[in-house]
Amino acid sequence: MSDVTVRELGIDDYHRLLALWERAGLHSLKPQGRDSREAFASQLASGVQTVLGIEKDGRLVAAVVATHDSRKGWINRLVVDPDHRRQGLAARLIAAAEEVLREQGIRVIAALIEDGNAASLALFEKEGYVDAGRSIHYVSKRESGAA
Repeated sequence: MSDVTVRELGIDDYHRLLALWERAGLHSLKPQGRDSREAFASQLASGVQTVLGIEKDGRLVAAVVATHDSRKGWINRLVVDPDHRRQGLAARLIAAAEEVLREQGIRVIAALIEDGNAASLALFEKEGYVDAGRSIHYVSKRESGAA
């Protein structure tokens, strides 16, 4: 895959990233709230979020968000353009996100995978992640529907 480049994305990549998230069918997207350009800039400036992307022939075709809370790292929003799936791009991004988090001193890395997303679960298991095998309830408290 010599024609692909993995690189850190910045605020100048915002619109390309938003378009990729939309193409990939990311259903939790909140472009008027937590995924707005302003929120994205703030998240990048926090120092605990790194966004990596893969470009192929100059087009952003895959991305991942790596975050941490100083004790545990999280792989979030792993997406691949539907036209570029099954080429190993997601696995490359998982490895790149792990490297970034390890460089930041993080030794435990996790991902939440929605029930019914067998492809993502299989991918993470192939990359060495272990399913906790128990029900985990994701709860959240939000200031607004856009958060």
